[in-house]
Amino acid sequence: MKKIIFLLLLSWGMGFAQQTDALFIEANNLYKEGAYSKAVDLYKSIEAKGVASDDLYFNLGNAYYKMNKIAPAIYNFEKALVLNPLHSDAQNNLTFAKRMTIDTIKVLPTTFLQGFNQAVIMKFSYNTWAYIAVLMAFLAAIWFLWYHFAVSTRRKLLLFNLTILSVIVLAVTVFFAFHNYGVQKNNRVAIVFALKTAVNNAPTHSGDELFELHEGTKVIVLDAVDDWKKIKLADGKTGWIMASDIRELKN
Repeated sequence: MKKIIFLLLLSWGMGFAQQTDALFIEANNLYKEGAYSKAVDLYKSIEAKGVASDDLYFNLGNAYYKMNKIAPAIYNFEKALVLNPLHSDAQNNLTFAKRMTIDTIKVLPTTFLQGFNQAVIMKFSYNTWAYIAVLMAFLAAIWFLWYHFAVSTRRKLLLFNLTILSVIVLAVTVFFAFHNYGVQKNNRVAIVFALKTAVNNAPTHSGDELFELHEGTKVIVLDAVDDWKKIKLADGKTGWIMASDIRELKN
């Protein structure tokens, strides 16, 4: 009975994968034909099935970009980079899409540690760091076993040093993985979807307007009160914006 259930689940999984691949190929063909709206519908139907990948969001961002829908394009390029920070095409196309936004926000200068965090720790996803940590743990175990059974003093010294090095790299990559995960979860990134929206000094319509934002601008969500969300810009400015005017990236 268990074998039959396993075969049924395997068959369903293979059928689901084939169906998803077929939809993805069909959507890509529609994109090539210039039927961008229909391509978007198919890409989103794949997402609705619970399937997520960097290429899916990259293609979805491209379709929106061709339709001159800047906010959705930027949103999906950002989602592709959340899943794969090394997706160079998504990064390049995101740069082009940002040039079509209205708001010009100067990024605050970073410290050495902040620069290292962005250039190294956040360069890979936390899953990638976790895979590297597992690999280092495996190598450390192999080196240690080899060291234990080695006879030559020189070889023992070499294997001992390799074991220590692997353990050190393991500890560092585990730290990077947890740090990256914490940053991803605590930094609630969102994209402005409203064509134009006001940012107030309080979570109320009667609050004073601090500045305006336009579609496609990237913000960090700090807090939420009722229908309002407190946001922070790359230049350090903060304020309250209507929750319906932005869309958070889901990690």
